[in-house]
Amino acid sequence: MYGPEKSGKTTLSSEFIRPVFLQTEEGEGVLDIHTLGKIETFADLMEAIGLLYEKEHDFQTVVLDSITALQPIIWAETGERGDDKGNKKKRIEDFGYGKGYIYALAVWQEVLDGLNALRRDKGMTIILIAHSKIERFDDPETVGYSRYDIDLHDKARDFLKREVDVVLLLKPDVTVKTEDAGFNKNRAIGQGGRSVWMHATSRPAYAAGNRYGLPEKTLYEPGKGFAELAPFFPHLATADAARIAAE
Repeated sequence: MYGPEKSGKTTLSSEFIRPVFLQTEEGEGVLDIHTLGKIETFADLMEAIGLLYEKEHDFQTVVLDSITALQPIIWAETGERGDDKGNKKKRIEDFGYGKGYIYALAVWQEVLDGLNALRRDKGMTIILIAHSKIERFDDPETVGYSRYDIDLHDKARDFLKREVDVVLLLKPDVTVKTEDAGFNKNRAIGQGGRSVWMHATSRPAYAAGNRYGLPEKTLYEPGKGFAELAPFFPHLATADAARIAAE
């Protein structure tokens, strides 16, 4: 789940069934959420995942907020482990020739292995929150253009995209107003709308996708986002019905 700041990623995640947050960055303190505290190191993260796996609890969703802020932690752990000869590196670029980003994928895999264990053995839903960035996309079939994508190094981003079931972009709508700039010229002004949309299908302007037949785009209203998504995930729909009946 990714998108610009203030687009509602954390709010939407908090609507899922009994969530617990693994925070790699400070939240705004507005939402009343369950959290295991600020994650500062890779060891902190794996310990938190281990606690959720080993201890009894009633959480049903784990939210990693955010993988964008987790990336420097992954890089630090990669540097600490070093190269094939055990030579440690202070910076990910110190590996040379882009090898550090490849070494880092093994660390990312360990995180996914831990989260997948929670999904497989504890029945938990896993949500990864990320920031967005706008970058140039060079399409071999047409001219290059700009698009929204996940704010991660491209190797980590492509790796995670392959592993997850849904890539959901939350983005406010934008309207373009044209005004007279004088001298027979017009100026286009982009204005942010109040409506936020959940995009689940990739388009030239953004990366998205899913394996569950989600609609191409769905209006997100705070407090109602989970209800819009749950019917497309059988295990969530069943669990939500049970929760409502219990309440």
